[in-house]
Amino acid sequence: MKREIIVNSSMVETRVAILEDGQLAELMIGDARNEGFAGNIYKGRVQKILPGMQAAFVDIGLSKDAFLFVRDIYEDLEDYERIFAAGEDFEGEERLPPAPPPKHPPRPGQPSIEELLQEGQEVLVQVAREPLGTKGARITSHITLPGRYLVYMPTEQHIGISRKIEDEKERVRLRQTVQELSTGTEGVIVRTAGMGKKRDEIAADLEFLRSLWRQIRARAETVTAPALVRQDLDLVFRIFRDLFTREVARLVVDSEAEYERCLEFVEALFPDLRSHLFLYTEEESIFRSFGVEREIEKALRPKVWLKSGGYLVIEETEALVSIDVNTGRYVGKHDFEETVFKTNLEATREIARQVRLRDLGGIVIIDFIDMARKDHRDRVLGEFKEHLKSDRSPTNVALLSELGLVEMTRKRVKQGLIRSLSVSCPTCGGTGLLRAITSVAHQILREAEWRMVKRKPAHLNIRAHPDVINWLRAEEGEAIEALQQKHGGEISLAPQEGWLAQKYQVSEG
Repeated sequence: MKREIIVNSSMVETRVAILEDGQLAELMIGDARNEGFAGNIYKGRVQKILPGMQAAFVDIGLSKDAFLFVRDIYEDLEDYERIFAAGEDFEGEERLPPAPPPKHPPRPGQPSIEELLQEGQEVLVQVAREPLGTKGARITSHITLPGRYLVYMPTEQHIGISRKIEDEKERVRLRQTVQELSTGTEGVIVRTAGMGKKRDEIAADLEFLRSLWRQIRARAETVTAPALVRQDLDLVFRIFRDLFTREVARLVVDSEAEYERCLEFVEALFPDLRSHLFLYTEEESIFRSFGVEREIEKALRPKVWLKSGGYLVIEETEALVSIDVNTGRYVGKHDFEETVFKTNLEATREIARQVRLRDLGGIVIIDFIDMARKDHRDRVLGEFKEHLKSDRSPTNVALLSELGLVEMTRKRVKQGLIRSLSVSCPTCGGTGLLRAITSVAHQILREAEWRMVKRKPAHLNIRAHPDVINWLRAEEGEAIEALQQKHGGEISLAPQEGWLAQKYQVSEG
């Protein structure tokens, strides 16, 4: 697979597109004036304890208080005191492993939120999920510092290897290397980029991350909550840290200033990748030249066409995302079961791409077309899981049911593409539907009849969109005439240019 990274840099924002075999797979956008919050480390102040939810609201300096669950709290008393040098009295036990937020009070033996935190207490936290809609940021006290080859977790005691490193001998070698380098009081995960790296390269990355943690702790001692302790790298540098490897055919930048900055970074840290960096100098905008703008426009639509003629319908709701697979124009060549099977197989690749591209998170329900044969269902599910391996966000896929339904979850860190690039329609309120003219006209007639029966006005004025007025005159003229004769009043119709079709006014006098 050929992978390319395309960087479009401007005064207002930086956009990074990841292309795989020439097709847009991921899009990341960084606001030049307001970078995202995910990954930032803050010194916060506990504002309110919520015993019923085993959580707390923490002020970290954002417009909304952040949310901290009990199992996202670091409980090492000595380290807390070293971080803040405040000598505060904490109660706690050995830290529990990370887990989903509890739905019930903690079990016996587990510390409660009231035992671990007090209102007004200062805590060092990291943003795990950016604010989404009306929800504040989700934070954790389990700090993670990503490096080039490692992820350093100073509040953990765990050594792990990326699941994407599948060679067992390499996994054993990397684990032994990290165990020899580790102090035993820290957590380290070897990233996929660490595969094949020598001991001294891994050691250098680990020492850099340890030094960074010492700097963070030192700064945390000097600031008063709420305060930003460390901001994550900007978007371009995160791309270098996380994605720019030998597997990337080229990284193309359209800004000369940004290119020079990238060049310095590459020559200092990755000189062997210098030949993979290019400056884009053509007259046409870089995203148009690589076909990215066209793909972004497609990604904002609910319908996605497959090459065979089938299509997907993707709908995002507050609770979950639904993806429906349809045969569309594809009629197949042999039998219906084979047509359905091939459509579903093609859909697996496109769904995996759309999930990454649109950055869909939370619960995702996929309605594949019903398949009668179990081997077909197994094959579709296997292909789908295989295509999801290139997704950097953690996913979990449930079994495909006889009805063709697949339930999956995907870690949500920030707003998805559609919500970040669009707003709800002020006319339909985001439903995508408008009240029919017939329904609006009938509503007007009901109100007019009620007023004439109850108040018996001499004159009734009806103002509405021209299409509604025209419909009333053409379709309900007899009804209006009957109302006037029955109740003795006069009804006048006045079209209002510029009004929405759903807006109307019925007034007396």
